[in-house]
Amino acid sequence: MSTLLTVRHRTVYRYVNPVWLGEHRLMCRPRDSHDLRLIETGLTIQPRAQVRWLHDVFGNSTAIAGFAEPTTELIIESSFQAEHFPIRARDIVLEPYAELYPFSYAADEVPDLGRTYERHYADPEHRVDAWARRFVSGAGAPNTIEVLLAITRAIRNEFGYGRREEMGTQTPTETLDLGGGSCRDFALFMMEAVRSLGFAARFVSGYLYDEALVGASGGLVGGGETHAWVQVYLPGAGWVEFDPTNALAGGRNLIRVAVARDASQAVPLSGSFTGNPGDFIGMDVQVTVTAG
Repeated sequence: MSTLLTVRHRTVYRYVNPVWLGEHRLMCRPRDSHDLRLIETGLTIQPRAQVRWLHDVFGNSTAIAGFAEPTTELIIESSFQAEHFPIRARDIVLEPYAELYPFSYAADEVPDLGRTYERHYADPEHRVDAWARRFVSGAGAPNTIEVLLAITRAIRNEFGYGRREEMGTQTPTETLDLGGGSCRDFALFMMEAVRSLGFAARFVSGYLYDEALVGASGGLVGGGETHAWVQVYLPGAGWVEFDPTNALAGGRNLIRVAVARDASQAVPLSGSFTGNPGDFIGMDVQVTVTAG
């Protein structure tokens, strides 16, 4: 079953005095795949910008905008319409050798998985390891999917969610210390947790929608803004989506835009300006996701 989706993402930066804008990098256009068919896209930028497109090292579609005049306001609005074909968690099929944990990736896959199954953040006291090991420490070999689902649910249940507009991401140990974070903090924490168990994992940036609550108040946590979650590589199924903020698996309600080895490589919008430190006076972000 598919869902027709329209996403509009509008960002406005305001400055008290005219500033010169440096290059801005946008990751706003999904890639066509078997679970997402791109129908239409749009991008408008004020002031006028020279835009070039490229595929980054991960194959993400990335726009680079350059500016030739000073401004007191920068408006970037991207949009796309797509048909979404998410897989259900119960339909995830693994190779027989990977159905129970632990398992080893095939020798011909290991070089291509590269650093996606290596730890990236310091954990000198192995606190993240200890948190993750409890899901595989029982008697017998646990079911691989159930291990990952249990981790996904535990992050949602044990940590407090809080929206944070500041740039950057908490380290996994900071998330443990604070007992909470934003969706990108949870995604980074889950990546390091499953990597400590030997899984390959990637950071995902995109959007969240709830087709049952479009146009209504409430909805899934993180809706109406950019969202972040995790992909885990599972033999037989490939890269599978897990959203620890909402305990979702299989891609349902998740519109993938960019994937990366680390959260810092999948920022939806980044850039710079030249001016006085106090020239920047604020920004507004509006994201709407509607289902047809």
